[in-house]
Amino acid sequence: MMSDRVETRRVADLLDLHEGRIGVPTLDEAGVDALLAARPRIAVVGASPDRSRPSNGVLRDLVRLGFDVVPVNPAATVVEGLACYPTLAAAVAATGPIDLVDVFRRAEACPAHAREAVAVGARCLWLQLGIASREAGEIASAGGLAVVMDRCLAIEALRL
Repeated sequence: MMSDRVETRRVADLLDLHEGRIGVPTLDEAGVDALLAARPRIAVVGASPDRSRPSNGVLRDLVRLGFDVVPVNPAATVVEGLACYPTLAAAVAATGPIDLVDVFRRAEACPAHAREAVAVGARCLWLQLGIASREAGEIASAGGLAVVMDRCLAIEALRL
């Protein structure tokens, strides 16, 4: 169970994001459109082999839409027929550069993934619907990455 402090921080970051007080620049709709129109190579961090999980559905949607997708999850070796890697660094070492890192993890795990995204030279850190992290956004932004929070990549890709 999540501690009260962690839950309070999670809710505060989501509220601050929507009130424009998160403290880091995030891509607006036009920025998201331009990013996706460039057909980025996507790592789905937290990709699940369980077809009932949102991360699996988003991965399937992205593949169906023709995106090059690499699943990342230390607890899986294959997701939807794709080789799955334990870390972002392992995925990049095995398959090549990643442009967009789509994170399906709790907000408190996101700063570590932001550091990984910066380290591998990604262009964008994307936190899925319901996830905002001021710290992860600060890390990614300071590392030169575009930042998206609390938006579903599949919904945005389907919208185009």
